[in-house]
Amino acid sequence: MPYWKLYYHFIWGTKNRLPLIDSGLARELYRVIAAKAHDMGGFVHAIGGIADHTHLAVSVPPKIAPATFIGDVKGNSSHYVNHVIKPDFEFYWQDEYGVFSFSERGLSSVVRYIHDQKQHHADGTLISTMESMDEK
Repeated sequence: MPYWKLYYHFIWGTKNRLPLIDSGLARELYRVIAAKAHDMGGFVHAIGGIADHTHLAVSVPPKIAPATFIGDVKGNSSHYVNHVIKPDFEFYWQDEYGVFSFSERGLSSVVRYIHDQKQHHADGTLISTMESMDEK
């Protein structure tokens, strides 16, 4: 097994940024996202978000391209919501996503930022680069 330390911060939103992720759905949705990441050999450091988007700090093995990883995570989680949690709910993610790599030194800051998402949005203390999901 190769040695690796790769850290990514993914951000992606619901289709049309609809506020579909309530607290009840979030718990199960985040569990499904973490399980899929684990099944792909990843290690989830933090997951969180608000009603219209999700943040994920994760280590992904180098054999998996970040685009493949997030595509599988998003596809699996929306399928699970629509077929298991809330059949016929029509839950979809937007096509776009943001991904940033960071160092092990920055891990605690990224984890804290993700865990404090609701507070950051309420207080207006967002870090714009940690919220970017599409090219502007």
